Amino acid sequence: MQCDVSIFKTKLNEKTFDFVFRQEEKLVERDSGAWQIQGDPTILVTLAHIFNHFAPLMCKVYLVEDVLMNFLLSILEGGGSVEEHPLIQQLLDLFWLLMEDHEVSECLKQLMMSLLRAYRFSPIIPDLGFQIHYLRLTTAILRHEKSRKYLITFDVLRSVVFFYIKTPLRVKEAGLEELIPTTWWPTRFDKERDTCEETAEERLRRRAYERGCHRLKKRIEVVEELQVQILRLMLNNKDKGTGEASRYIFLNKFRKFLQENASNRGNPTVLCPPEYMVCFIHRLITAIRSYWDEGKRKNAYVPPQLFYNGKVDYFDLQRLGGLLSHLKKTLKDDLAAKANIIIDPAEIQASSMDDLDEDEETGAAQRPSGAVAMGGALARPSWLSSPTLGRANRFLSTAAVSLMTPRRPLAPPEKVKVRTLAVEQRTEEDIEGSHGNDGLLLGRPFEEPDQPITEKSLLEILDGVVMMYNLSVHQQLGKMVVVSDDVHEYAVALKDTDEKIARCPSRRPDILEELQKTQKVFAEKLNHLSRRLAWINATIYSKEKMLDVYWLLQVCIRAIEHADSTGSLFAFMPEFYLNVAMNSYSALKNYFSPSNCMEELPGYKDTLAQLAAILAKHFADPRIVGTDIKDSLMQALASYVCYPQSLHAVERIPEEQNLLAPYEQRPWAQTNWILVRLWRGCGFGYRYTRLPHLLKTKPEDANLPSLQKPCPSLLLQRHMAELLSQDKDMAASFLNSVLNQLNWAFSEFIGMIQEIQQAAERPERNFVDTRQLKVCATCFDLSVSLLRVLEMTITLVPEIFLDWTRPSAELLLRRLAQLLNQVLNRVTAERNLFDRVVNLRLPGLESVDHYPILVAVTGILVLLTSETEQKRAASVLLSDPCFQLRSIQYLLGEGDAGAASADCKHFSLHTYTDYISTEEEQKVEQMLTFLTEESKQAAASTPTSEDDLCPICYAHSISAIFKPCSHKSCKACINQHLMNNKDCFFCKATITGVEDYTKPASS
Repeated sequence: MQCDVSIFKTKLNEKTFDFVFRQEEKLVERDSGAWQIQGDPTILVTLAHIFNHFAPLMCKVYLVEDVLMNFLLSILEGGGSVEEHPLIQQLLDLFWLLMEDHEVSECLKQLMMSLLRAYRFSPIIPDLGFQIHYLRLTTAILRHEKSRKYLITFDVLRSVVFFYIKTPLRVKEAGLEELIPTTWWPTRFDKERDTCEETAEERLRRRAYERGCHRLKKRIEVVEELQVQILRLMLNNKDKGTGEASRYIFLNKFRKFLQENASNRGNPTVLCPPEYMVCFIHRLITAIRSYWDEGKRKNAYVPPQLFYNGKVDYFDLQRLGGLLSHLKKTLKDDLAAKANIIIDPAEIQASSMDDLDEDEETGAAQRPSGAVAMGGALARPSWLSSPTLGRANRFLSTAAVSLMTPRRPLAPPEKVKVRTLAVEQRTEEDIEGSHGNDGLLLGRPFEEPDQPITEKSLLEILDGVVMMYNLSVHQQLGKMVVVSDDVHEYAVALKDTDEKIARCPSRRPDILEELQKTQKVFAEKLNHLSRRLAWINATIYSKEKMLDVYWLLQVCIRAIEHADSTGSLFAFMPEFYLNVAMNSYSALKNYFSPSNCMEELPGYKDTLAQLAAILAKHFADPRIVGTDIKDSLMQALASYVCYPQSLHAVERIPEEQNLLAPYEQRPWAQTNWILVRLWRGCGFGYRYTRLPHLLKTKPEDANLPSLQKPCPSLLLQRHMAELLSQDKDMAASFLNSVLNQLNWAFSEFIGMIQEIQQAAERPERNFVDTRQLKVCATCFDLSVSLLRVLEMTITLVPEIFLDWTRPSAELLLRRLAQLLNQVLNRVTAERNLFDRVVNLRLPGLESVDHYPILVAVTGILVLLTSETEQKRAASVLLSDPCFQLRSIQYLLGEGDAGAASADCKHFSLHTYTDYISTEEEQKVEQMLTFLTEESKQAAASTPTSEDDLCPICYAHSISAIFKPCSHKSCKACINQHLMNNKDCFFCKATITGVEDYTKPASS
């Protein structure tokens, strides 16, 4: 090996290339075709002999890496643009002219692999000189058309190393101390404080730090520009002189790259690293946008026909409406009517049999939860990991698809068979189309424009960018935020240490010395982290990267809107489009701030309103069947209404969406969080940002960042009130569902705390399952939120409960009173189960306390007893067998307070003066006085005979008679029974009507 290297170097440096490229300058100025026709035969023969000896050597890895690569790098050492050094292009012309194709291919392959290794493992220096040098050579090589097409075919995308800028692990090695000599980090953590409180010294440090960050960013931008140039060369679709254009070769390899990463989510060893994907997607977006802007086209989006015409392979990723084969069967008529696509019924049947066979073989009856929708790395069935195209594409490869010409509706449709090719087999014609063939845009719906918005190949690459963001980019963006969090934590610790040093007494020098050591450690760590954060902000969270993600969000929004306009064909859209729309907004809001502000983005408010309309329209869309994507939509909408700006966007939605309907379906709990957040800030004692009882038991929690401030929406509350007032049937259905869920949630909570209490009382040492604690706390939180929804409903539309001319008002009021009394009795009883579990202070049950649930119940009781029909409400409360006046007295610290032990502090609303206003306290006192008087009057009245009580509940008087059997009960029992059953309690006869019953006076 040493002999080969020395001989090769000697010939290369002394004579050979000096003869070829310097003595015969007139030769290298001509193209390769001219050499063959007009070249000097002596020179051609000489070059042929030279390359005859060199060709075998240039296929050896160590020679290519040690000699050829260094020789080519030396050509570019003079600086200047790559175009100013044509020598490399001329050398590659000679390679392809005088060497065998397999020899050139092997040489280029080894050269590219050497450049990949050199770029990946080169050290980080302040000017990034090594990286720039290797990228310039790569650009020069890829400028050669024939070499570029071979290297793309060789699959350079398998490792996207050239598009990655690695983060230095050690600041000193990267020279960041010289580049950013002054460090800075935030010293004020109260968001409400004005920036004018910044001292002059802090301002100078911050500005010096920002100047250093700007210098670093400028150097990184040089590398990024070279990476974009490489991608632009690969996306060139004009180089058709030597065969297929580079873009179509790249596109096929790109889809193959996506397939490998989408089909191996459970095997991280074969996936592209997420940090590589983040850099790659930003360079790819920049390159795509440059080509898009060259065509002077705006409003980029992916047309909906890509989702259902089978021209683009989605690797069995989940669609909004389910599996593709199922959609082809159920929506075949819609495809024919809206997209002019006809599917052969025989092929649909064959696809069904194929589905059954594969399901039996794999046993995969259910799709893995969240594996694709949330980008999780869960195990997938074997048929999803197969390198073949999967069930949907095997179906489409044999399906007969016919196009009907819309301009001649009376003529019979001319059938054109279209089959989906393997990714690597597609050609330019399959993508861009030809005469009578729309290519990727086959099956254009009537809502889409006649002319394509850009080159069809760019549309598929854009579609791949959206998929790539969903695969791993969003997760990686979230992971890198940890550096900013570390800076914040260390800054808080350093500030705390400084305060301790200031308070340290002079008589304790030992403590002062230890504190100063701690201060030094924190300061050194912050210096390191602040410089590392500068690098991350420049490479991942810069303003330009934020604009890339924002552009991708707009692409997804437009694609969703266009797909939605197709009606039922919206079900063909892959789930990841909705996921990327939600996740990219989350990244813009949470990951890129505070270094960049989302409000400064162009058209920010309009984009926010568009996304709000999508969430409100599709969170209960029947065309969407996946439970994971439904939950994601619900959670995104619940997050949307938490913040003032996004809440205003929801209020700007032109069509009022019904937020109450999903209570009848599975996602009632998530819908409840949305309604609660619309009310938070308006309810009784419901203005806190931290749970008040936690501040009493753990005062140190006051130093932690507060929760989002309440931002209720009065506009949406009015919409809800109008809806409940106008639609009586829907209002009754909604409230029945809320009451049912409250009964379930609180019953589950009580059952769980009983198990927790039993486990805690066992003499042997035992541990409570953390999952059980989490579920218990969730049931408690759901109970509180459901009570708050009831409070909001009574505030907005009290007649639903108190106007008994409405058919279900009395039943709803009695059910509400029953649940309120049950909650009060369980929570307020002395030495009860609830008290014992709360006093255990178990981790995970921090939110479980008297205040949240008792204040919610109090708010409802105050509303019921302050309305014009307070007598009616009081009579219903008092007539319930579970009512106890002591429970109402408990709220103000009255009742059996003396029974409590001296060390047990009694609950009282009077102790929460920071959260309950004086006016609210007065309303509670008035309620207690009113119920006390009503209770005395009820006790003094003539007791009802047992014969006159309802034989079902023995709580209310008989007030209803059934027809035709004439059996009797109270209205509450029969109304609740008739909701689910039409048979009589007693004789099982079918009830045809219910009439009011009054006991005759003679009786």
